[in-house]
Amino acid sequence: MDPLLVSTVLLWVVVAVLSVTVLALARQVGVLHERVAPLGAMATQTAVEIGEKAPEFDLVDLEGRKVHLGGRRADGRGQLLLFVSPICPMCKKLMGAVRSFARSERRAVELVLMGDGEREAHRAMAAEHGVRDLPFAISPIVGMRFGIGKLPYAVLIDAEGVVRAKGIVNSREHLESLLVAQETGYASIQDYLVGTGRGRPNGAATRPPAEGG
Repeated sequence: MDPLLVSTVLLWVVVAVLSVTVLALARQVGVLHERVAPLGAMATQTAVEIGEKAPEFDLVDLEGRKVHLGGRRADGRGQLLLFVSPICPMCKKLMGAVRSFARSERRAVELVLMGDGEREAHRAMAAEHGVRDLPFAISPIVGMRFGIGKLPYAVLIDAEGVVRAKGIVNSREHLESLLVAQETGYASIQDYLVGTGRGRPNGAATRPPAEGG
């Protein structure tokens, strides 16, 4: 009986130690969950900053439709300019999310694709990914005026023609985060994190965007 008693006692000791370990891990998981920042577009410095009037442009898209960028809009919707390129792998991966986002958010914002380069290459990209119904304009001047340096990059302009949010976008969540940034009154996800104490300055708590084109 002595060996059986000893083994039983040892077993209960092991169970007690494992229980304490599991509780400690669960507590740490809860702490990490509270500290994890929401995914959002990573804002970078550009020529036109948040809160400034966006420059206005009159363009013609790949399908021959007139597209006006910036300025006050009578329909009350904002504009989301998404800068992409046919040679940017991440831009191509994003196209599926772009189609879905444009449909679901069409009452709140008009999504306009912007490119720079050969029109035929961009037209082939639009056809391949099923976004020919979306405005897709080619103009190097627009990217230069906004100071776009990395792709894919999005700029949200409100119905009054003011830049409200911007950032590198690699997913639908990133696109949606720009609308959330405007709705909450924060200029970017980074500002939201700092303002609520859930992150560090300069967006250090956000997930770094994958490399684009």
